[in-house]
Amino acid sequence: MVTLVGTQSDFAAAIKDLIELDYDAIEAYEAAINRLDNKDYKAKLSEFKKDHQRHTQELSELLGEHHVTNIPSGPSNVKQWLTKGKVVLANLMGDSAILSAMISNETDTNTAYERIYAREDIWEEAKSTIRRGLDDERRHKAWLESVK
Repeated sequence: MVTLVGTQSDFAAAIKDLIELDYDAIEAYEAAINRLDNKDYKAKLSEFKKDHQRHTQELSELLGEHHVTNIPSGPSNVKQWLTKGKVVLANLMGDSAILSAMISNETDTNTAYERIYAREDIWEEAKSTIRRGLDDERRHKAWLESVK
């Protein structure tokens, strides 16, 4: 799936979509953790899932500070099935295929964070939060690629 997160005309809307993408990632990580055989992989993916949970909390707080309403509180219906579905299907072929599906998902989150961090209308107080998220996403993808 190629994400459009970060291309929205309004910064707050981009952050809302980023929160949904992080919720989708949490669902995909949960699906992967439940299907992996390798305990070390499960442990690492559990760490990454916690990062995504932290992202949703930090980004939601950021929007709240700006009095933004209708902050997402869970995954989007359509995207959730795409991100989680890749993992479920990959389960048929084992751990390597599951990790490949997660690389695909992390490619989307990396792209989204990169786009949002590069926006000209980024809120000054959002820069450190977005940068930490981007660093996390890059670390997730690098680890997944190193073990795949």
